[in-house]
Amino acid sequence: MKLQKMLRVAAAATALAATLLTTGCAGNQADGLASQFKNGDNKNYISGDGTAIEIAPADRSDPVAWKGVTDAGSVLTSDNLSGVVTVMNFWYAGCAPCRAEAKDLEALYQEFLPSKVQFVGVNVRDTASTALAFDRAFGMSYPSLIDNNTGSVVLAFTGVVSPQAVPTTIVVDRKGRVAARILGRLEKGTLRAMIQKVVAETK
Repeated sequence: MKLQKMLRVAAAATALAATLLTTGCAGNQADGLASQFKNGDNKNYISGDGTAIEIAPADRSDPVAWKGVTDAGSVLTSDNLSGVVTVMNFWYAGCAPCRAEAKDLEALYQEFLPSKVQFVGVNVRDTASTALAFDRAFGMSYPSLIDNNTGSVVLAFTGVVSPQAVPTTIVVDRKGRVAARILGRLEKGTLRAMIQKVVAETK
């Protein structure tokens, strides 16, 4: 009887872990996903439901410092974008929602160029050559950081507004603070409104 009880407990724990992985609702999931991104050992994307949050300026956390190498081989850091509203999209090429939202991201990037908003991709799984092939296929013209080896960019956002799913899109204000987030595939109008609000804030 004791052995049977232990087997039932083990089975229940396994089922719970599978459910949390599928739904993306683990209590401390931000750290777990950061580890997944770093290790590259998750074969499927974990996608959110498009939930969007906005953070009032008075409630934002400290600026997030990050550094990475782009798909073109150049170093890009948060210091380079000081004073610039930045949209950061966490993605990888094999993620179906990432492919589905790519054209909307590029369209918004072009739309907000006159407002000097910078878009930056954060590729959590691929090599630079794979990311560049994706850019060519979808007409993406903004840079992506290749974060698959270190996971340092993902980890930089852990504990602030941590990316809990792929794709995740974060709007960063001119002070380098997280101002808004969309968890999962974005809705173009929602992201546009978020960017407009942050752009309109007093410099």
